[in-house]
Amino acid sequence: QLQITSRQRGAAHAFRLSADGSIAPAAHPEGTTVEMRELFFNTPARRRFLKTVRTELQHVEEVVRRLALSRFDVAFTLAHNGKRLRDLPAVTQVDEVRARLAAVCGSEFVAGHEALDCSDGAMRLHGWVGAAAAARAQPDLQFLFVNGRLVRDRLVSAAVRRAYADVIYHGRHPAFVLYFELNPADVDVNVHPTKSEVRFRDGRAVHDFLFGAVNRSVRAARPYSTTELPAAAWSDLSTQGSAARAAADRQYEFRLPTHIASPSALGVRASEAFYATLFSAPTEPSAESTSAVTAALTPAGTSAPESGIASGGPPLGYAIAQLHGIYVLAQNAAGMIVVDMHAAHERITFERLKRALDAGGVVSQRLLVPQVVAVSEREASWAEDSAEELQRLGFVFDRQGPDRVVVREIPTVLIGADVVALVRDVLAEAGEHGGAQQLVRQRDELLANVACRAAVRAHRQLTGPEMNQLLRDMEDTDAAGQCSHGRPTVIALTMAELDRLFLRGR
Repeated sequence: QLQITSRQRGAAHAFRLSADGSIAPAAHPEGTTVEMRELFFNTPARRRFLKTVRTELQHVEEVVRRLALSRFDVAFTLAHNGKRLRDLPAVTQVDEVRARLAAVCGSEFVAGHEALDCSDGAMRLHGWVGAAAAARAQPDLQFLFVNGRLVRDRLVSAAVRRAYADVIYHGRHPAFVLYFELNPADVDVNVHPTKSEVRFRDGRAVHDFLFGAVNRSVRAARPYSTTELPAAAWSDLSTQGSAARAAADRQYEFRLPTHIASPSALGVRASEAFYATLFSAPTEPSAESTSAVTAALTPAGTSAPESGIASGGPPLGYAIAQLHGIYVLAQNAAGMIVVDMHAAHERITFERLKRALDAGGVVSQRLLVPQVVAVSEREASWAEDSAEELQRLGFVFDRQGPDRVVVREIPTVLIGADVVALVRDVLAEAGEHGGAQQLVRQRDELLANVACRAAVRAHRQLTGPEMNQLLRDMEDTDAAGQCSHGRPTVIALTMAELDRLFLRGR
């Protein structure tokens, strides 16, 4: 039983059109109301296929969510049994856009999203992509609108999944609200009865454009970008890069080695100085005592950065301690930074390997003493057959007998690693892919495993300069918020968040 009641702007009254075709004057404000009652009036047998009221209401709510995201300029109200479930006013301001996003997608998505707007002239993609750390167990927060119509297209889904491939944890799904616009003549919307699928005239171009736009946004995101850092710190980082921080970081200008020296007495000296200062007087520490603690925390031959934390400094700040040989604790202008040193070094190594390979090949270094590695016959045969592809990755092997290979060169970035264990792991992983061509297709997965094996291990004691160099490298590395397998590398807590944890000011 269908009725449509509509009143034009400036008209004296409205008219109502009923399902039987009759038209009659009616009272109605300006606008249109489409009213459907007794949905199964003409087809009562279909009522038996209904689910529970709760399930059917969830389906209706999902339709309203999609509509609300497709048209921010339209107000939506959803009522059930006389109770309003959704009341979304029309949006005109930026804050109102965030409010509607929070109402539809949740506050967590709004807090962790990155805005995206990319165009190549013929195609445009804009909207919001969720942070990799906010990935979900189900793909229930993925909305893609093509020329205003919500679609679920396999080509588009594949492009987005690929964009998140090396920054999201296994089995998790990214969240996004994206709007893709292109010439209507280049997309066919009549390939599915519900219009939920489309066919693009040039699918490859669409896939590459979507992948590139989302991937750039995901990789440019920084896990500490939501902290309350001074604008100057971000200006230095984005406009001048490493050169802008050279004066403050001059004492940290060396590469983090893969093999870390044995533990020193640094931690003991720091603890003694800190507690001696802490219990010497109940008042605020003097300048002399503060400098004594700083000296104890700073390795010999270095000094605290002249710029200081208070004046801004780099986004990840400066290291102040290492926790249980696993985490690096740092302080920045906004609060506290905790870094998983293995996961962070894995991402840094992974990105360097990828850049080197994309630039024409990984730079390798000949070993002073070639290493003989015992492997399976299958792995030895695979290494022999895939010598060219392995050389592009920076490895040079020679087969020596049915089950042995001689390692003559390894990637320069991995110098200092356990060569025998590393090569054995590489061959075991790559051999599972079945051949040289498969290796090329699985390059990123192989590089991720190489980076994981080569990254600094837990329970290695890092010196102050080594910890700070790790932080600087993270700031200059894409997708630094996750390791190459999707685990988070860093957590940032602002002073406001720390104050809430300790109930300060209440």
